[in-house]
Amino acid sequence: MRPLVSDYDSHFEDYVSLIKSDDIRQVLADSLPDLEKFLQAIPEHKSDFAYAEGKWTVKEVLQHGIDSERVFAYRAMCIARGEQQSLPSFDDKLYASNASVQHRSLRDLSEELLVQRRSSILLFKYFTDDRLQARGLASGKPVTVLAMGYILAGHWQHHQHILRDRYLV
Repeated sequence: MRPLVSDYDSHFEDYVSLIKSDDIRQVLADSLPDLEKFLQAIPEHKSDFAYAEGKWTVKEVLQHGIDSERVFAYRAMCIARGEQQSLPSFDDKLYASNASVQHRSLRDLSEELLVQRRSSILLFKYFTDDRLQARGLASGKPVTVLAMGYILAGHWQHHQHILRDRYLV
């Protein structure tokens, strides 16, 4: 079961298209070993590296991953539980500027991202198929719980590719 293009805002198409499977629960469960391996391979000396002026550091990308996954999972949970109010958008640049990652270690951020992913896996594991089809509003746009799962998984894949290709980690 994949989300339809009408199940999410077109802004998220790049993330959704990265996920090839029709089983979001399995995608999330299968992502954990790769995520662990990837995070363990990031050398400490790269933690404050940014590939260009004005770009986030590796630690800031990890914090962005944590924040985004937490927001996407929250949205999915709210919609699955029947929330009728439009869920607020979030300004990733504002969140990043207030995260104070300079006081955090690379390992601490990695562990938090893993914990958040484990939480997302459990959240989606127990959504029934009808709850995956539940529709709500996020940032004033219609979205299904299923689409939020694909967005969540694809968003991190997108950033993991950037970390590999541009940050060389």
